[in-house]
Amino acid sequence: MNVQEKGGQAPYWMEKQEGEKRQKGGLRDVTVCLGVLVLVTVLNWGFYLLGLSDANIITVYLLGVVAVSVMTARRAYSLAASVASVAAFNFFFTAPRFTLWAYDKEDVVSFLVMLAAGVITCSLAEKLKDHVKESELAAFRMKILFETSRLLITAGSRREIARAVAGQTMKMLNRSVAVFLAEEDGLDDPMVFSIGGEWKPDKKVAERAFLWGRSGDFFQDFGSGAKDTYIAIRVHFSVYGVMAIRTQDQALDDFESGILQSLLGECALALENEKNAREKKEAAVEAENERLRSNLLRSISHDLRTPLTSISGNASNLLNSGDSFDEETRRELYADIYEDSVWLIRTVENLLAVTRVEQGKTGLHMSAELLEDVVEESMRHVSRTGSGHEISVEYGEEFLMARMDARLIVQVLVNLLDNAVKYTPEGSHIRISVRREGEFVRVSVADDGPGIPDGQKRRVFDMFYTAGAMGGDSRRSTGLGLYLCRAIVKAHGGEISLKDNTPHGSVFTFTLPGEEVTLHE
Repeated sequence: MNVQEKGGQAPYWMEKQEGEKRQKGGLRDVTVCLGVLVLVTVLNWGFYLLGLSDANIITVYLLGVVAVSVMTARRAYSLAASVASVAAFNFFFTAPRFTLWAYDKEDVVSFLVMLAAGVITCSLAEKLKDHVKESELAAFRMKILFETSRLLITAGSRREIARAVAGQTMKMLNRSVAVFLAEEDGLDDPMVFSIGGEWKPDKKVAERAFLWGRSGDFFQDFGSGAKDTYIAIRVHFSVYGVMAIRTQDQALDDFESGILQSLLGECALALENEKNAREKKEAAVEAENERLRSNLLRSISHDLRTPLTSISGNASNLLNSGDSFDEETRRELYADIYEDSVWLIRTVENLLAVTRVEQGKTGLHMSAELLEDVVEESMRHVSRTGSGHEISVEYGEEFLMARMDARLIVQVLVNLLDNAVKYTPEGSHIRISVRREGEFVRVSVADDGPGIPDGQKRRVFDMFYTAGAMGGDSRRSTGLGLYLCRAIVKAHGGEISLKDNTPHGSVFTFTLPGEEVTLHE
């Protein structure tokens, strides 16, 4: 990534460049020094004509020395102003005037005192300027660290953390920056943030900085051919990467080195927190998967044993004593074997579907389907035990279409109908209703059985949840049917819910995105 900063940079590097120019001296500082000296001399000449004492004149010259100290960058100018003020005072205001001679011994003492006061004054002014500069740098440091902390709080990934710290470094130094994040097998490819042209940091040098950082030293410069700076991103004894800064012939000063240590310390802590959070999340996911596996094995071993035992027992009776059974008994045994095998097939299908849903491999083949065809297909797959129940279908409109994966929605309806058949007595009425509600189609499966207690309603869609003999999805069940229904409906962008039927029973309702019906005449 290349980033070109345009305006709005932090003041530090601009002030540094301006300060370096002033430190070299120049016409501006000479002009300031001469201008202040002339102005003070003219002002003192007026005081002299008014008959003011020499003490007032000396005080004004000292004030000029202070002004030169504040307005110029180098101490040499303030010292020169002190000497020039003494010379001007001697030349213009002491006898003999307009010469540099002094006849009175008191004048010589005054000159020396004035020079000493000027030197002390300019020294105090320089210390005051240094103190102000240190205060500004401290404030700037706090501002940068505060902004960095705020950015790191909102950063969600390792690359976002690196991008935030690199941006702050560029803002402070106005130099190109690159970040190498640590991986298990070494350093990743650099994230480059360039100012003023392309730049390719040396990965071999970064690897040296990475290894050196592990040895204990936090801040290290490694000279490459471009004389860039490479710094280990380190906290305690863990190194999380390397930052490269394009310094070339412009070395980092003490303030820049110090604030970079703080920035990279914040970066390392953020990377460490991100790593800990990621490991904690992975551990939680692994623990949850282990719990689900344990529940699945326990549920499968318990629930599959009964139908398998029934199938093997009935098959053994038919093999060993089939000729002694009458036709009606044999048909009952065949029916039991068929019902148990269908249940096993349905359970295996649910298990495979749940596995695909959990792994995100449920490939939806969406298309506009007629709800009447889907409902009829699902009713053909309902368990034979449903023959003792009355199942009816109501359509709100003659043609209702929805966008769906028909195979999966058939599975949803089959699971809901099987639940209604299993948990209601024979002779119960099961009603399927299909209606349009705005942009969605609402499908309901209602029964007039005993219903589901209020305390169990909110959990019937949980994986492996079984609520007892009267609860949905519980009798000879792995607790996967309703969970799978919710997952499939959610993948379609719909919702599934449960409520009580009036006067008794349960109503399961789910929605699907509706489709407009186009009739071609």
